[in-house]
Amino acid sequence: MKTMSLAANLPGRWLEITDVPVIEPGRGEVLVRVAVCGVCRTDLHIVEGDIGATPSGLVPGHEAVGTVIRTGEGVNLLRTGDRVGVPWLHSTCGLCEFCTTGRENLCRLKTFTGYTVNGGYAEYLLAREDFTVPIAPGLSFRHAAPLLCSGIIGYRALKLVRPAPGGTLGIFGFGSSAHITLQIASALGYDVRVVSRHAQHLKLAMQLGATQAIQATESNEDAFLTRGKMDAAIVFAPSGSVVRLALESVKAGGSVAVPAIHMNAISITDYEKHLFHEKRLFSVEANTRADAHEFMRLAARTRVRSVIKEFRLEDANAALSELKAGEINGSAVLLIT
Repeated sequence: MKTMSLAANLPGRWLEITDVPVIEPGRGEVLVRVAVCGVCRTDLHIVEGDIGATPSGLVPGHEAVGTVIRTGEGVNLLRTGDRVGVPWLHSTCGLCEFCTTGRENLCRLKTFTGYTVNGGYAEYLLAREDFTVPIAPGLSFRHAAPLLCSGIIGYRALKLVRPAPGGTLGIFGFGSSAHITLQIASALGYDVRVVSRHAQHLKLAMQLGATQAIQATESNEDAFLTRGKMDAAIVFAPSGSVVRLALESVKAGGSVAVPAIHMNAISITDYEKHLFHEKRLFSVEANTRADAHEFMRLAARTRVRSVIKEFRLEDANAALSELKAGEINGSAVLLIT
């Protein structure tokens, strides 16, 4: 099968096309023929080594959707031909204090698709049956792929900071996850304000239901437009300075969630402005399977629409480069089979 895997001894730790054998599914596993895989900012952090060293030959990708073609021993629910998604969370131990209390996203022995095991930048992918997510028949693979991480993690962040009904939610940074989270929040009746550096992202935000779009500047001259006016905020931009702006933007008692796997330094320079008045700051680590299933049902009910830019599998490097440069408006996806 064709894959795009981490290249050995190449600057930037970009990807190279390889041809490797297809591995048969083991106990509890299914073999998925991948149709589409989303390109997530976490993939960029992985290939650039931002979240730890990864071996050459690793296949990234954790927003994979496709069809089950073979099942291993002990697989009870999935059948050949079933449409499934394979998200970031690949497995957990099932036994620790976190797994047994509904917090499996915090399991210290969890594994990740496209990071600790090979992922979806490939024609075929092995997945654990009990960690796959069903894809509804009416949802195209192309538009389903970004929901498998961008959508799920944004939903978990929204659950953590959920303001009162009709409240105001700030979204800081507007990429793949944000454009999906905006639609969910709007469908739930929130007043959503978006802050981004990129004019084309703000235009898309207004098209998708934002009530206000604010263009940020390097000097944060527009901060007065948001200061103290939001009930809650989600920071998608991996920037400590943006976290400070979000904390400044929420009201007393407000919450800020940061669903980022990698973030530059967060320096709280003014306690009264940023943290006092019982403001709360949450980091978001991965997701639970319950989050994934809840979100996919909610996305179907609210008819969430992924805005996508399509690339071929062999053009994965170009997709990552455009993502890094902020040139993707919505989500990037790789069309594979």
